Amino acid sequence: MSAAPALERPQVVSHAQQSLSYTVFDCKWVPRSARLLCLGSAARGTGVVQLYELRGARLELLREIEKPKPIKCGTFGATSLQQRYLATGDFDGNLHIWNLEAPEIPVYSVKGHKEIINSIDGVGGLGIGEGAPEIVTGSRDGTVKVWDPRQKDTPVANMEPVQGESKRDCWTVAFGNAYNQEERVVCAGYDNGDIKLFDLKTMSLRWETNIKNGVCSVEFDRKDINMNKLVATSLEGKFHVFDMRTQHPTKGFASVSEKAQKSTIWQVRHLPQNRDIFMTSGGSGSLHLWKYEYPAQRSKKDSEGSEMGVAGSVSLLQNVTLSTQPISSLDWSPDKKGLCVCGAFDQTVRVLIVTKLNKI
Repeated sequence: MSAAPALERPQVVSHAQQSLSYTVFDCKWVPRSARLLCLGSAARGTGVVQLYELRGARLELLREIEKPKPIKCGTFGATSLQQRYLATGDFDGNLHIWNLEAPEIPVYSVKGHKEIINSIDGVGGLGIGEGAPEIVTGSRDGTVKVWDPRQKDTPVANMEPVQGESKRDCWTVAFGNAYNQEERVVCAGYDNGDIKLFDLKTMSLRWETNIKNGVCSVEFDRKDINMNKLVATSLEGKFHVFDMRTQHPTKGFASVSEKAQKSTIWQVRHLPQNRDIFMTSGGSGSLHLWKYEYPAQRSKKDSEGSEMGVAGSVSLLQNVTLSTQPISSLDWSPDKKGLCVCGAFDQTVRVLIVTKLNKI
């Protein structure tokens, strides 16, 4: 692992922060705006949605909405930029879609899972990814389900443990490979270190591996291209970057792993404007900014003549400690390069600016 020269290194600058009166589980930029959402759980066990606007160096609360159950996760990914509907997963296993202009009653609602929805992702909206607008949810009940908001009550796909297989807590889900109308995959990470790649075109398990520790976050570098790279973060401070271009018949995908820190890596998020730069957030209240370098050749032939991938390397661009508590959520602005929001268990939301990203 090499570090970038000090002069050209990006700096992570804390621009605005806001103390919250509740536990924040997820933060999201509202697309095409200077607004952001905080989702979480109030002390009395209800759900909280807060909408803030960034005005200069301060965050102004525009509205606060209370919901019956604590909200664990959210995404804008399955609706258009015109609608900007928010999909949320809550502690009771409910999937809701909200129009933030009229948030009293959800525009779509389904009891998706028997237990908490830990993770949610959307694709096919916002101009990201071809094909139908879909939402994927992963739950403690061990199942991963894909929903089309145009279809009521039943998922379009349901990935669950086969008969006799023990159910594992699914901690993270992500869409990828949505580069045309037919192709689409879902990657899911579980508490026992399993990573599973489901092909939604063939409705089959395309690949699986195990990284030995609970998988906290998975993300493709882009959802709307041929699968390129996937980052998976884990409970014991390691992350793995898989080169998803070449799948070997027995060895699967080539990968490089990096021990980023001693504590859990809660989240990974790729920079929307540069897919080879990503940020990880840690249990120690720190953020690490990374760059992936491709090898000279991304694939080679093995002794049998089968193509196998070649992993690249990862360099640390910058790191900063912001809190004494874990940073549990992270989101880059899709519109302004280097603008990012994170939420931590010290009940604070922070807006950060990462400088010099155009020089990397």
